[in-house]
Parts: sequence; C-alpha cells; structure tokens
Amino acid sequence: MIAEARDERAGAETPSLRARLTTLPILYQWGAGLASIVVVSLVCLAVWGPEMEFPTTVSTSEVPTDGGGSITLKKSVRQVTGTWIDDRVDWLTREADWMFGGLSSAVAYSLVFIEDTLKWVPWPVIIVGLALISYAVGRWLLAAFTTGAMLYFGFMGLWENTIDTIALMVVAVVISVAIGLPIGVIASRNRLVDNIIRPILDAMQTMPSFVYLLPGVLFFGLGAPAGVFATIIYAVPPVIRLTNLGIRQVSTEVVEAARSFGSSPFQLLTKVQIPMALPTIMAGINQTTMMALAMVTIASMVAAGGLGDNVLRALQKNQPGNGAIAGISIVFLAIIIDRLTQSVARTQEDTRSVG
Repeated sequence: MIAEARDERAGAETPSLRARLTTLPILYQWGAGLASIVVVSLVCLAVWGPEMEFPTTVSTSEVPTDGGGSITLKKSVRQVTGTWIDDRVDWLTREADWMFGGLSSAVAYSLVFIEDTLKWVPWPVIIVGLALISYAVGRWLLAAFTTGAMLYFGFMGLWENTIDTIALMVVAVVISVAIGLPIGVIASRNRLVDNIIRPILDAMQTMPSFVYLLPGVLFFGLGAPAGVFATIIYAVPPVIRLTNLGIRQVSTEVVEAARSFGSSPFQLLTKVQIPMALPTIMAGINQTTMMALAMVTIASMVAAGGLGDNVLRALQKNQPGNGAIAGISIVFLAIIIDRLTQSVARTQEDTRSVG
C-alpha cells in the first residue's frame, strides 16, 4: 500500500511534456523551432532537390489521338479556379439580374434626385446654410473654415463635382447606417451572432479598398451604382462594431433598474441602451462617413464621378496642378464632414449629460 501511494504521488508530481517544454527559457524554444525548420528544409532538399516547384498544374481531361492513344490536357490551378469562379458569377448575374437591376435603378434615381436638388439651390444659400449649421453645432472658427472651403470649391470650378461627391456619400452612408445599426444591435444582444460577424468584419477591414470595386463592377457594371455598392461594403464595418460596443458598454445597473420598473426588451433597447450608447454610435457613423469619402474618391476608377474623377484625370494626363487642386478639395470636404459630425455627437452628449 505504501509503495502504491508513493508511485501515485510520484506520477502526480511528474509534469507533462508540454508543461516541461513551456517552462524552458524562451531562447531554447526559439532554438528548437529554428532547428526544426532547418531539418525540414534539409529533408525537402534531399528528396526533391533545390529546384522544387509548386504543383501549379492539374490534369483536366484526356483527348484521344489518331494512333489510338490519348493525351492528357493540363491546366494551371489558377486557370481552373478562375474559370470555376467566372461560371458561378455569370450564373448569379444572369439569374439575379432583376435584383441587381432594381438596386442599380434605385441608387441611380437617389443620386440624380440629390444632385438635382443641390444644384437647383443657389450656391449662396448652400454656403450660408452650411455656415449657420457649422456655427450652431461648433463655433465661429468652424463656420469660417466651412465658408472658405465652399468658396474654394466654387472658385476652382469644382462646385458640381463636389455636389456629385456629396450625393454619392449621402446615399452610401444612409444605406450603410441602415444596414449597420440593426446588425450591431443584434450582435450586442446575441453572442453567437457577435462571434460570427466579428471575423467577417475583421476580413472586410483588412482587405484593400481597391478590391471592393470588383464585385461592384461585376454585378452593377461601370457607373455610380457600382461605386456606391463598393463604398457601402467598405464603410459599413465601423458602425456595426461601435453600435455593438456602445450597447454592450451600457451599465448593467442601469439595465437592471430599467427591468425592475417593468421595461420590455424593446423599451429597454430604444429608451435606455441606444440613448446611452448614442455617443459611441455617433463615433461609428463618423468613421463610416469618413471611410465612405475615401472610397467614393477611389470609386472614380469605375466611372462613379465626383472629385475623384478630377484626380484620376490629372494622373492620366500628368497634370500635377489640377490633381493638387482636386486633392485639396477632398481634404477640405473631409475636414468639414469630420468636424460637423463630431460636433453633432458632442452636442448630443452634452445635452444628455445636462438632462
């Protein structure tokens, strides 16, 4: 009995191999890893030689020959994969043409309506109105900068292009917020949904912005609808993330107090959680707006129009002066939008804290 107890105690005290490896100094661990890489590399060199290549071709079919034999046709992996994707995209575009056509028409009509409305209003009215809004939500310095920037747009002959850019942004931001807010709310109330969309949002925010133009062109063709579609995909993650974060950060004591007074889940969401999370949500809308401006500029490559079109033409014709003028206009517009949205969010937060 004593021997068995001693053996059990010795077995219990013996650490596992993983535990012993983790207690080694970090230099030993790095050394072991590098040694493993060297050994694997030497084995590969001994088996395949120094000219080892990736297997980039696959056998697709066999073609009979006149002599009764056959020839195996080979294609590259990239070619086979690209053909498979092209076939699926062609099928989706053909079968869902009614949907893509309807969405494209709706976006185009919205853009035309906003552009015609803003171009119908006299430019002094727009400048004075924006200056008053800037002064109301900010201060006189913001109003002065807004006035100067709008005059710059007009004097440089970029007024209509600026209006086109604003129309693209308004449509893209409204749709992004309409999509992002419900998803953020659902993710804040359901951990499974949060776990599903988190890696999707991570992937969306790590992809280069230029990549989003491809699905827009495939499904909507060249033009403003393709640019709006790409802008929505690029700009929607911040509002989803910060809506989710803002609602989750609402104090549990406040939530329990609201429930104790008999608030339904809908009342709890609309009268407690969303109002208290509004500053964070507004920060998400601000980021979405700024990302939409960046993407709308890049969308000029698919004939979306706006100030980005001036920059693109300047690059194509090697006109750095015109490119700089259009680039400064984009910077001024970005500053105005950023300061206005931040001032609105700050004003709402101050009003809520005073109330």
